[in-house]
Amino acid sequence: MSSAGQTLPRWADLFLLPAVNLAVALLAAGAMVALVGQNPMEVIRVLIDGAFGSQRGLSYTLYYTTTFIFTGLAVSVAFHGGLFNIGGEGQAIIGGLGTGLAALWLSSLLPAWVMLPLMLVVGALFGMVWAAIPAYLQAYRGSHIVITTIMFNFLASSLLVYLLVNHFKVPGSMAVETAAFAPSAKLPSMTDFMALFGIEWARSPLNTSLFLALAACVGVYLLLWRTRLGYDLRATGSSASAAAYAGINPKHQIMVAMGVSGALAGMVGMNEIAGVTGRLMLEYVSGAGFTGIAVALMGRNHPFGIVLASLLFGALFQGGAEVSFEVKGFSRDMVVMLQGFIVLFSGAMAYVLAPWITTAMGALRRAPKEDARG
Repeated sequence: MSSAGQTLPRWADLFLLPAVNLAVALLAAGAMVALVGQNPMEVIRVLIDGAFGSQRGLSYTLYYTTTFIFTGLAVSVAFHGGLFNIGGEGQAIIGGLGTGLAALWLSSLLPAWVMLPLMLVVGALFGMVWAAIPAYLQAYRGSHIVITTIMFNFLASSLLVYLLVNHFKVPGSMAVETAAFAPSAKLPSMTDFMALFGIEWARSPLNTSLFLALAACVGVYLLLWRTRLGYDLRATGSSASAAAYAGINPKHQIMVAMGVSGALAGMVGMNEIAGVTGRLMLEYVSGAGFTGIAVALMGRNHPFGIVLASLLFGALFQGGAEVSFEVKGFSRDMVVMLQGFIVLFSGAMAYVLAPWITTAMGALRRAPKEDARG
């Protein structure tokens, strides 16, 4: 956080600054949309309607939101430990691999009440182990975490391709995917879950892993702000030398931060594999690990903020897809441009506007005092 950002009250840093950044991003995106000959208000209307205007649209938005919550939390935990984990993509891939292998080998033998928790735990462990390797390299060998996690993204992707093509693909099939899992490895869809309460819900990929993501948010909050482990981790992230002086082992905290981070990223497989595809296949992460970086930055690395930022990016993905279909001449590349402005102003330029907001808040606080004196 910049010095300018530190002068803002906590509530303003968490809520006001992201809201202002989002508004500026939308204004800049609207200007670009107008420059290419489109109506910005029409694009925004279709985007919002596509993301929230129907039960089906909302379901897709929440489906994307679920994945972004996991990857955003993964980036956030590492950040609180003073680490920039760019390896969420690879950790999600390997976590999904663990989730898929557990289902492939055991789903025909175990009931759902055993199989589903087992898939969650195995996926988290696979992601944790994958993240622990670059953590060890930084803590005990001095390798920079950014470089190693980027490399491990490519390694994870290549490993998944190799295993699917050479070992787990259905013989004789052209599709690079495993056989379907037994029903015990399938998370209930939101349609089936809501039917238990007599509520009709539109068919979509949305499933009950949304509740797992929200539970993960609560767990991360409790870990970071209500436990000694979380205090040690945040102290190390603030100043490793000061933490060491206080008796906290920074190397141990690096391993803890990256381990928890990898476990969270590894849970993505529950949404994509256990909740939707019902089999292990390629491209089930599809860049969500990198989107998680923007989500964490926009959410100020706080679980509540990450939920809101994930919802925003979920809406951009779903609403953007609707815009590319509904608005003539508005391509998918233009949707990516809109997302890019959000990332630019909420991530890379997050605190550019902070001094202006600080000045404005100071002026508003001084005005009543001057009126009282006058």
